[in-house]
Amino acid sequence: MDAGNGCSARALVACVIGSIVLGASVLALHLAGGPAAIPHLPLPPLFGTLRRRRRRPVRVYMDGCFDMMHYGHCNALRQARALGDELVVGVISDDEIKANKGPPVTPLHERMIMVRAVKWVDDIIPDAPYAITEEFMNKLFNEYNIDYIIHGDDPCLLPDGTDAYALAKKAGRYKQIKRTEGVSTTDIVGRMLLCVRERSSDAHNHSSLQRQFSSGHGQKVDDTGSGTGTRVSHFLPTSRRIVQFSNSRGPGPDSRIVYMDGAFDLFHAGHVEILRLARELGDFLLVGIHTDQTISATRGRHRPIMNLHERSLSVLACRYVDEVIIGAPWDVSKDMITTFNISLVVHGTIAENMDFTEDDLHPYAVPMAMGIYRRLESPLDITTSTIIRRIVANHEAYQKRNEKKEASEKKYYESKSFVNGE
Repeated sequence: MDAGNGCSARALVACVIGSIVLGASVLALHLAGGPAAIPHLPLPPLFGTLRRRRRRPVRVYMDGCFDMMHYGHCNALRQARALGDELVVGVISDDEIKANKGPPVTPLHERMIMVRAVKWVDDIIPDAPYAITEEFMNKLFNEYNIDYIIHGDDPCLLPDGTDAYALAKKAGRYKQIKRTEGVSTTDIVGRMLLCVRERSSDAHNHSSLQRQFSSGHGQKVDDTGSGTGTRVSHFLPTSRRIVQFSNSRGPGPDSRIVYMDGAFDLFHAGHVEILRLARELGDFLLVGIHTDQTISATRGRHRPIMNLHERSLSVLACRYVDEVIIGAPWDVSKDMITTFNISLVVHGTIAENMDFTEDDLHPYAVPMAMGIYRRLESPLDITTSTIIRRIVANHEAYQKRNEKKEASEKKYYESKSFVNGE
């Protein structure tokens, strides 16, 4: 009986070893390309699975102006990245934007900084054309190994009325994502133009724009009687959207946590670059976003242009940011430093409304006293006011651009249908 069991055990071991040797031999022949030996012998299931995992990554392409980049752009890039393994983004040139839409607010080098900082972007192509021509499409497919070209469900028409993505659709290499509701560059420029008009006319007894922006009311406003009202924030914040933008990971037990706070209104290249420097000083960057009320109190009732949740999403999309505090306090307290285990508090040299005359009123008095405060040299001399001044300086051009875009956006909203996904 024992002898029989011993023979059975030895036979089982021999079979197992034989199977492993055979499988390894088959795998080696397939990988070496040896068709003469066993041309039609299929791989065992396990090895077939391993080989499939080594497939070339699916590369998707999405282009855009990304002018005054906002959370809607970021959400589009997030959705595009979910349709493949690698996302390549084309940033349209200044000349192409001017020819097809009107003058851009932010120049190409600033838009490149913004797109490169989005955490879902793997590579970028500068000076991309506005229209997907056959030549450029073949370049995407052959040189950049692009599998699919992505765009939102809103139409993108050329000046002659044709579809900018017609060739990609005809080639069967086009995929569509859902447009992010409630925001567009046109909308944001409109908010600033409306803000400028209200500030320049005390005769109009309007309620504070800041209250309208912060409440997210989707009403039409016509400040001048011209009949070209500009929509204020349509944004409807959801917990799901915040989760989609979050990193879903916290700091390690020994992480060096760096804290930086601010308004981050009209999130721009200056914000991105100072956040990049802050992140390099530690293992985890925690960013505090001030409330709408705090910003209005320190910068005037026409600020912020973007409300708290809009600003939070823009910061969360930045690859240098690990976590945000939505509605951070103005003063950095000892309790806050302890609660979040903050090792260093930083602030840039380029900022608005940061001239303090008394140390006891300084929002960073506590971290300064603790010896954990550091002021960073800002790489770019850009503030939210810089962006607003650009709009004011070219008021007529942007007003004309917005009137044209508002007509197309109105048509989109009136005819839109539900698009699954996000």
